Amino acid sequence: MKEQVYKDERPAEHFARFHDRVRRGRPDWAYEFVRLVLTPYLGLFFRTRVIDSDKVPTEGAVIVAPNHFSFLDHFFVAVYLRRKVQFLAKSQLFKPPMQFIYSHGGVFPILRGRRDEEAFRTAHTVLGRGDIVVMYAEGGRSRSGDLGEPKPGLGRLALESGATLVPTAIYGSERARNWRRLQFPKVTVQFGDPVRFDRVESPSLEQSQEASELAFEEISGLHGALQRNGRRRAVRAARAAHRGGGRQAATG
Repeated sequence: MKEQVYKDERPAEHFARFHDRVRRGRPDWAYEFVRLVLTPYLGLFFRTRVIDSDKVPTEGAVIVAPNHFSFLDHFFVAVYLRRKVQFLAKSQLFKPPMQFIYSHGGVFPILRGRRDEEAFRTAHTVLGRGDIVVMYAEGGRSRSGDLGEPKPGLGRLALESGATLVPTAIYGSERARNWRRLQFPKVTVQFGDPVRFDRVESPSLEQSQEASELAFEEISGLHGALQRNGRRRAVRAARAAHRGGGRQAATG
């Protein structure tokens, strides 16, 4: 297993241009290009199924909070949503040539292993204009194949912003890292019921952690149900709940 590198030795100033690009506006053509290329790929090879995407509000500030196993999780979440999303990614990814695609595609860096206030300022800017931020509940990828532990960053952003938070489970992507061996597992993304926390201007570490844990309970519940029951049952349950309402239960 490849060792994770948590600290980026480049100075914070190096990443200012990427934050500025995201703060200035929404993703541009690069986002649509990536969506166009990856949608058939994810559907064909990973047989991706998305459940309850209509639970993501169609307008207003939203934090989509998934668990995290694979570098492909960004795309499993984003390409099937009608609204464009912008998300945090570890700063180590911002190197040529991909940094151009990232910055124009709505991705902004976060420096791991230190308190990165610039990343939070960018996230607040995105939410402030009524857009979607994707922030992983565990902060980084779990390499064990099991869910990791929630970090306080998610709770902090939810409390400070007052944005709607949508707990999201990604099931199957823990095996997606084997794609080089031509192993393509089925991947399921299920969006949970939106929640909102009372806004807190300067939440304490304990308050932030508690909010993260509450959100992660929902994520864990969705993930556990997919693991126990399989996605067919989840799709049937979603369709039964939506029947007659004309709402979108499952795609992919």
